[in-house]
Amino acid sequence: MSEYPRYSMVIEWSDEDQAYVVSFPEWDATGMYFARTHGATYEEAVKNGEEVLADLVDIAQEKGAPLPTPRRFAATA
Repeated sequence: MSEYPRYSMVIEWSDEDQAYVVSFPEWDATGMYFARTHGATYEEAVKNGEEVLADLVDIAQEKGAPLPTPRRFAATA
């Protein structure tokens, strides 16, 4: 995954699904892509999330679509 831009993954526990659900803020914000994945464990959710991010980048590049700008952490004083 290191060759791909550093995109955010939000990992949240879902009581309804009894799983960790992963969302991708930069991609959702484009309105062109809406992806979710999940995992029974946090580690599985991270692994699945990395795979989905790689797929999102590949799909956008195949279509010639621009990649969303990755969010950057900004510390507040």
